[in-house]
Amino acid sequence: MRLRSLVTWVTTLALLTAAPAVPALADDPTASPETSAQPAPTPSTPEEKLEDGLALDQGTVRAIVELTDPAQREPIAARAAEESVDVVLRSRTQPFMVVEGTAEELAALADDPRVTAVHRDRAYPPSEVSNLQLIGADQAHAQGFKGAGQAVAVLDTGIDLDHPSFGGRVVAEACFSAVDEGVTSLCPNGQTSMVGAGAADAVTARCLAGGVNLCEHGTHVAGIAAGAEGVAPEAKIVAIQVFSRVDDESVCGEPSCLLAYESSLRLAMEHVAELSTPIAAVNLSLGGMLHETSCDTSEEGQVFKPLVDALLAKGIATVAAAGNEYYEGVSFPACVSSAVAVGANDGNDVIADFSNRGELVDLFAPGVDIESSVPDNQKAVHSGTSMASPHVAGALALLKAQSPDTPMPDLIARLTSTGRPYAYRANDKDVVTPRLDVLAALGGASPQPTVSQTPAPAPTGDDPGPEPDPTDGSGPAPEPDPTDGDPDPTPTPPSSPIPLPTVTVTVTITPTPTATAAPAPVCTRGKTAKRLTARQWAVEIHRSSGTIPDATLTCYLKLVQKASKVFPEITKASSLGTAYRVLKASKTSRQRLDASLLAGWLTWAHGTNGTAKLASAEKVRLSAKAKAASLKKAARTLAE
Repeated sequence: MRLRSLVTWVTTLALLTAAPAVPALADDPTASPETSAQPAPTPSTPEEKLEDGLALDQGTVRAIVELTDPAQREPIAARAAEESVDVVLRSRTQPFMVVEGTAEELAALADDPRVTAVHRDRAYPPSEVSNLQLIGADQAHAQGFKGAGQAVAVLDTGIDLDHPSFGGRVVAEACFSAVDEGVTSLCPNGQTSMVGAGAADAVTARCLAGGVNLCEHGTHVAGIAAGAEGVAPEAKIVAIQVFSRVDDESVCGEPSCLLAYESSLRLAMEHVAELSTPIAAVNLSLGGMLHETSCDTSEEGQVFKPLVDALLAKGIATVAAAGNEYYEGVSFPACVSSAVAVGANDGNDVIADFSNRGELVDLFAPGVDIESSVPDNQKAVHSGTSMASPHVAGALALLKAQSPDTPMPDLIARLTSTGRPYAYRANDKDVVTPRLDVLAALGGASPQPTVSQTPAPAPTGDDPGPEPDPTDGSGPAPEPDPTDGDPDPTPTPPSSPIPLPTVTVTVTITPTPTATAAPAPVCTRGKTAKRLTARQWAVEIHRSSGTIPDATLTCYLKLVQKASKVFPEITKASSLGTAYRVLKASKTSRQRLDASLLAGWLTWAHGTNGTAKLASAEKVRLSAKAKAASLKKAARTLAE
């Protein structure tokens, strides 16, 4: 499954930073960055229809088969059944189906002219809060603007339906929750879909793991947008559960976690478009891959932009969290041009340290230490762009309630034109991004003056930093490189288990917090900008022997999962132990390239910029036709 993290579509969810473009490696498969402004060519051959790397997978893969026409679903499904390919989901109206098959079986399906593409059914984790005074919402409420007559659709982990914050204002519920090996539906009926009362209940047995409610996030997000103390306290709520429970430690890094599959999200957005309830906005506090330009022509963007546009045509905005990676760009789906991408600011009117930023961000909104509802009639404090986006979704409910006949694009433009300008530098450009000001947008206040932002600059990585001194006994001694001919040492079992990373990137699920519980930290890129080799990263990761804390290293691995198409989809590197083995392996050309790639992504997570070389090398690694010479050349290029 594709792990694309923002709560954490979150989500969750190639990473391109402000660096000169690097040509594709000669004699290697040509790199075609997803962020290219040129329209993607229409696939014509079976090889072009298959997602990069799909032919390299071993065993069965859960994949979406895109069709030329919805009418082809049953004929293609029948053919798949004849080939022993399991058909696990058929969309009612969209031209796609979900299957499970081997690389060879999927390639055979791609050979059918009625099939336009075959790609993984990507899975996204959920992303990670007075905030109302800062955006003028308290004064808007005092003037009678509370969102009555409108609704906000929250596509998330469901909500606690009887939480007093919602006051019976949940008017519609649905659940679209994929199942797979080790993956369980969170729909109360145990099926992959459910519509009606109770369908989005976040207080069910399947949401509980070891006394912890894994489905807390959706209640928190809904409370910010339309809770009793939220931005639109009289707006209705459409609650849709889009996550699935994963009980696979090799995927989660812990016994259980939540992921939202692409197929579930597509069905949920289609469901929202069919509702008769007046809905102002759909909130997506989740995210996938990072982009610094529009992703409309990327593989994922070409699927989701029509869904976003269809909702917009019905007067419904799609509001998405920008991401928490301290990146000068945004994560998917916030990168879709017709979505509203929201970054986070703190209570001092400053861009949050963790927030993504840049020209793709449409608005900033409060996202630091935000208190909101959580299951069991409790409240909790979380931080993240996941907390910022529902502020904007709630604000759009206020505006649409005030002007129900105004086209949604005009309401969005009103928010962006009246927000308090934040002026800052991103990607070597002067950027101005408005911070949400609800009162000004409603016409009750004048726009506020520009605030010059001076966030800590993203490290350039030009200074690789000193190499470890082997004579310095204060630090760990470098381990022998396997290429020296010495066998890999057998690690001595540590006194306690090596920490495993969670799949969710921006929210750490913890037991229901007490009044004194501290907010969970946001996992974001480091700022050290020190380049390390694969050998040096192995020292850092091995048995906590390095200078970088294990918690930071596990955070870095989570970020790598969002950034890379190789890890952990093609090469497992979801825990410190598996990452160590990848960094030390060197028997084959692919293993050596994997080690170089993982070291490069870890260095990026540590704070250095520039991912063009990594993206180009991954293109080589994902090609089933790449020869040993190409793999070696890609590894050498990364080491330069």
